[in-house]
Amino acid sequence: MASAHVEDKMATPRNQQEDVLEEANHASQREHELTLLPSLRLYPKAIAWSMFLSLAIIMEGYDMKLMGTFLAAPAFQKKYGYQYKPGKYQITAAWQAGLNNGSSVGSIIGLLLNGYVSERFGFRKTMLASLALITVLIFIPFFAPSIEVLQVGQVLMGIPWGVFQTLTTSYAAEVAPTHLRAYLTTYVNLCWVLGQLLASGVLRAMLNRTDEWSYRIPFALQWMWPIPLMIGIAFTPESPWWLVRKNRLDEAKAALLRLTSSSRIEFDADEAVALMVVTTENEREAGTGVRYMDCFYGVDRRRTIIACCVWCIQILSGTGLRIYSTYFYEQAGLPTASAFNMTIVQYALGIVGVFIAWAMLPRFGRRTLYLWGLAILAVTLLVIGGLGVAEDSASSSQRTRLAWAVGSLLLVYAFFYDVTIGPVCYSLVAEIPSVQLRTKSIVLARASYNILNIISNIITPYMLNPSAWNWGAKAGFFYGGTCVLSVVYAYFCIPEPTGRTYGELNVLFQQKVSARKFTSTQVALPGVWELPAEPKNE
Repeated sequence: MASAHVEDKMATPRNQQEDVLEEANHASQREHELTLLPSLRLYPKAIAWSMFLSLAIIMEGYDMKLMGTFLAAPAFQKKYGYQYKPGKYQITAAWQAGLNNGSSVGSIIGLLLNGYVSERFGFRKTMLASLALITVLIFIPFFAPSIEVLQVGQVLMGIPWGVFQTLTTSYAAEVAPTHLRAYLTTYVNLCWVLGQLLASGVLRAMLNRTDEWSYRIPFALQWMWPIPLMIGIAFTPESPWWLVRKNRLDEAKAALLRLTSSSRIEFDADEAVALMVVTTENEREAGTGVRYMDCFYGVDRRRTIIACCVWCIQILSGTGLRIYSTYFYEQAGLPTASAFNMTIVQYALGIVGVFIAWAMLPRFGRRTLYLWGLAILAVTLLVIGGLGVAEDSASSSQRTRLAWAVGSLLLVYAFFYDVTIGPVCYSLVAEIPSVQLRTKSIVLARASYNILNIISNIITPYMLNPSAWNWGAKAGFFYGGTCVLSVVYAYFCIPEPTGRTYGELNVLFQQKVSARKFTSTQVALPGVWELPAEPKNE
């Protein structure tokens, strides 16, 4: 959108405003024609900046896995737990839930703050402030003398993590063209898996240490990330969509030029800005507001509910067992070292899964991958539960074989999760909301996820802890059931946004098109940008 170019036309007579609409339509056509390889050639800088910003998620994934895995680390158990039998220590189920929920509670606070702060000050400044804050807060768990101080550190560190969780996804969705959106948004999930893999590797390396440094070193390694990220993000272009929402059209055009290649073959920045302006104005005219409450009015209510459910389904599909995977393997009967090794393999498979998802997304789309992924996960979880029942009446040698079978199936689960539900969720949750409310809708979706995650973090330790419910592998039945319910919801309610511009998605939602008909419904672009009728002279 050309800054002054567009602004002048929007403020002048109707025929000139129609010129802006024509430019927007042309930009929309060009975006459809811009397939994957041309998009890569035109937007290499946008890809690089988005991928760099998303590296903050590695730090969050690292710490989230860190705490869940520490529960199976002997030195950590001895420092913060209690002796429940000679030579055996455990963190109580209540504290297990508390430590994992602490970061989720803090994240909810950070999420809600991000909805206001990032929309007021921009993505770049918000990220810089959050990284500066996390740098200071890492000192708390590093020096924590007691489990209570550790809990406080988890809550406070969750605040900047809440910002990272949503801001990186929003930025990826706003700097990428239609054919790159899925790759850059799902890359956020790849960063999450990388962080978890890194944590698993570090903790495996510390396994043979029996002193306090077996858990203090992993905490200290978190300082690797903030400073380099702050240096790079200081030069990151601001989101052009955010600048358009603030009516700073000159800056939006400048940011767009910084996000595209210097050649800019067959690319008109003025037309691209015009499409952003018209899409934003279309939403405003349709009644889309900018407050959290506006997410629950009119057409946006459906969009918000879908975004929230898409992220909550990650929990309902059994990801709680992934978070506690090392502990789960241990309680299933594997030796501690083998439990850590299996976790490392699990997240390595997760990385491979994301790359496979990238190959499958253009062919099958978001909705199909999501549905089939949920179905496969449901079957896998139910089989794991069945093996848990068989384990109750098994002999000692049979228990060992069943433990390895359960561990292998959890690896299968993790692989299919990271091909489907894991990465596709990030794409859906970023594309479904309206432009005006994208950040706030993603915030509400992630907050819903965190609330459900708190519930999962409360009940999952009780399911697995031998001093509590002691379900072991039978926990697969519980999450298999919730996964089946998720399949039913996804079939009837989750639409297919693949290949649609944000303007086209607006029309489909405004026309209340069924989720199952998003792909087949034709959208008449010229009618989308139709201005209100001019008043008649009397």
